[in-house]
Amino acid sequence: MEIIKLRDEYIKLGQALKAAGYVESGVEAKEVILDGYVKVNGQPEFQRGKKLYDKDVVEFDGKKILIQK
Repeated sequence: MEIIKLRDEYIKLGQALKAAGYVESGVEAKEVILDGYVKVNGQPEFQRGKKLYDKDVVEFDGKKILIQK
């Protein structure tokens, strides 16, 4: 599981996918999110700008990202 430490109050979903190295660009992040390949806390998420906070878990391609403060 990849861990992303928050520098601010939140990080946006597309930024988290890029920070974890799961996608190369914002365009790629947008595509995988809109195609329904990304879940946040177990639920499909279709908003690239979804704000992620402490303890949120992102799932993509069999991998997970944990957001930590």
